[in-house]
Amino acid sequence: MRLLFVGDVIGKPGRSILKRLLPELLDRRRLDYVIVNVENAAGGFGVTPKIMAELGELPIDCFTSGNHIWDKRESVQMLTQEPRLLRPANYPGDNPGVGVHLGETAAGIPVATINLEGQVFMKPLDSPFQTAERLLGELREDVRVILVDFHAEATSEKQALGFFLDGRVSAVVGTHTHVPTGDERLLPGGTAFVTDVGMTGPYESIIGMRTDKVLHRFLHQTPGGFEVAKRDLRLAAVDIDIDESTGLARGVERLLITDAQS
Repeated sequence: MRLLFVGDVIGKPGRSILKRLLPELLDRRRLDYVIVNVENAAGGFGVTPKIMAELGELPIDCFTSGNHIWDKRESVQMLTQEPRLLRPANYPGDNPGVGVHLGETAAGIPVATINLEGQVFMKPLDSPFQTAERLLGELREDVRVILVDFHAEATSEKQALGFFLDGRVSAVVGTHTHVPTGDERLLPGGTAFVTDVGMTGPYESIIGMRTDKVLHRFLHQTPGGFEVAKRDLRLAAVDIDIDESTGLARGVERLLITDAQS
């Protein structure tokens, strides 16, 4: 089976390129399952019910997130009502929402998506390693196709989780830094891995935001609002070929597609 994971969607520009390119990708690449990280979909910070309804019209099977999922108050209610929208599983358990989604392809192949957040340079959350171990033990035995979205800052922590889960999940894909890395590969045990998928949105920017707004903060060290940039739109994703009988990956291809309309 073919699974597509789309990296952090940034604001309206990211949503627009996703809407334009995803249906064509689905047909051309004969994709069976689509997962999209939406934690920056609302103006770069969080997601709203209106945006979830907009994205819900697309052929997306699961939505992952990260630390910005809490930036919009409306997301709290969404996390309790929309089972396809995940928050990192290693937040304290009394928070709304869950960090695991179990879906299936049109052919009936079960697919588990696990969302985790890193600890290095991030909040002092529960260990993503121990949380992953626990969650894998709770999945049904027939669930072999498993993708982990590891929303983390440090490349070392992302790579460490990849090797920790190697041979036990189909893929570990990194999100959060918005900068795509060129290290996509199959680990020795058969798990597809990439340190960071990158962002889906405007690349004439500083990690998605207008350069002048970000430079003001660096130059003056005073608060200033950020604003999503608009130019050079690209869709960042990985296309993973998975053996559904074993759950191991046969190949992984990194995609960074420029939008002709941008």
